[in-house]
Amino acid sequence: MAPNPSTSILPSNFGSRGPTAAHAHIAFIGGGNMASAIIGGLVKKGVPVNHIVVIEPWAEARAKLLADFALTAHEMPGPVLDMARTVVWAVKPQMFKDAALQTRFHTKQALHLSVAAGIRSDSIAHWLGTERIVRAMPNTPALIGKGMTALFARPAVTDEDRGIINKVLSATGESLWVDAEAQLDAVTALSGSGPAYVFFFIEAMTQAGADMGLPRDQAHRLAVGTFVGASALARNSQEPPELLRQRVTSKGGTTYAAITSMEQDGLKNIFMRAMHAAKHRARELGDEFGD
Repeated sequence: MAPNPSTSILPSNFGSRGPTAAHAHIAFIGGGNMASAIIGGLVKKGVPVNHIVVIEPWAEARAKLLADFALTAHEMPGPVLDMARTVVWAVKPQMFKDAALQTRFHTKQALHLSVAAGIRSDSIAHWLGTERIVRAMPNTPALIGKGMTALFARPAVTDEDRGIINKVLSATGESLWVDAEAQLDAVTALSGSGPAYVFFFIEAMTQAGADMGLPRDQAHRLAVGTFVGASALARNSQEPPELLRQRVTSKGGTTYAAITSMEQDGLKNIFMRAMHAAKHRARELGDEFGD
């Protein structure tokens, strides 16, 4: 008998370290970095490895899962997925459709969570033959439990289903639910791609520091530490970032010289145009690889 779709995929003692008698399973289609981040969080919270199923076609990725979690992944989908109550789709957008069509007959009873960029839930529902679909846009800090994930649920997803998704993603960082699926394209441009923007600025600050005579390792440490501290200050402050910036930008001072130079170069507009380009590409992915 197929499991009750409303039953949680997580053990009754989810969040503790002990084993459970509950027959709960979660499956991952794709076993790369994002899947590994979620799997690592589940294992830390007490989900037994033998309740986790992974389908991963690449031998190198399967070997890493075995080394990291003592988890034996499967090369192809099959009946091993029949007991999955939640399925996490962590495949590349261009691979999603083929993987879904190979998997759909084993997972119609499941709640589905997609972390694939751009692929719209209409396409996913069509390919999988189910409406219980949640789309997520995570980012790479999820790998260290500091991620920021936005979520969208189709109407068939219940409050209980949302709670399951929240638990699945809880170890990867923060999450928030958006009301409209189209907003996920903006999320992709903002937080999904955002870590790369931060790394880009750290790279530039490090190079500038080295050019000005600092040892590169010290310049890197100063740049990273500045982002960590400024982000923490922004998080903990009730003041908007504009005011925080103004407070360290005394007219005629060094920061003022730097900000003025950036404004003269149009950096803010350049940066905003770049984010719009990312949003446009997210929408293109849905058009290109969806139905």
